[in-house]
Amino acid sequence: MKKQRLKAVVLSTVLSAGALMGSVAQADQTLDAVLQVGQTKTTLAQESQKRIDRLAQETDDLTQEFKAVSKEIEGLRVYNAQLEKQVAAQLQVIKDLDASIEQVTVVERQIQPLIMRMLDALEQFIALDKPFLLEERQNRIQMLRDNQDRADISVSEKFRQVLEAYKIESDYGRFLNEYKATLNVGGQDREVNILQVGRVSLMYQTTDTELSGAWDAGQNAWVELDDSYRSLILKGLRIARKQASPDILTVPVQAPEAAQ
Repeated sequence: MKKQRLKAVVLSTVLSAGALMGSVAQADQTLDAVLQVGQTKTTLAQESQKRIDRLAQETDDLTQEFKAVSKEIEGLRVYNAQLEKQVAAQLQVIKDLDASIEQVTVVERQIQPLIMRMLDALEQFIALDKPFLLEERQNRIQMLRDNQDRADISVSEKFRQVLEAYKIESDYGRFLNEYKATLNVGGQDREVNILQVGRVSLMYQTTDTELSGAWDAGQNAWVELDDSYRSLILKGLRIARKQASPDILTVPVQAPEAAQ
């Protein structure tokens, strides 16, 4: 009886141990499964974090690119605004130039007749003036008239030349001048020294200093002077040639006439 109970206890113990071992094995499998799930979640979490980090970096890069593009766009807006101002200014300049060109055309049409009138007046003035350097002055007028027909000279240059001629005529009245010429003296042509005192007086003296004369505008001719002017004209010639110091000269001057 006792032996049967002992066998039953042993058998029960064996069965209990087997059940316990089975439970432990099942627990190990469950733990492995749990650990496997945890490892999987950790791996997924790491991959998710990597994706988050990558997305964060891409977002930061896009943000920096957006800021750079925005700054460039703002610069382009300022640049375009400046260009618009420049274009507007250039359009105004073009408009002004067009108006100036039209005005120049009108002015040119008006200047040419003015130049001709100025030449006529200058030629008349020379004809009425004392006949000093007469050929030179007349040739200058003729040259200016010939230039009016030349297409290779601009209107502005033609006008400048006429103004230059007026200046030369004006300067004649400010200086003491002398030059040689040939005059009919006493019925024969003689080489003489001409003394020009501005437009105040015009005198001559033969190269042998024997005869002297002056231009008389009233008679429109040369008239002889007495011997008292001989030394005075010689003195004036030396001053004009810079062979003597400037000094006071006594010269024949025509009396003024009342205006008509």
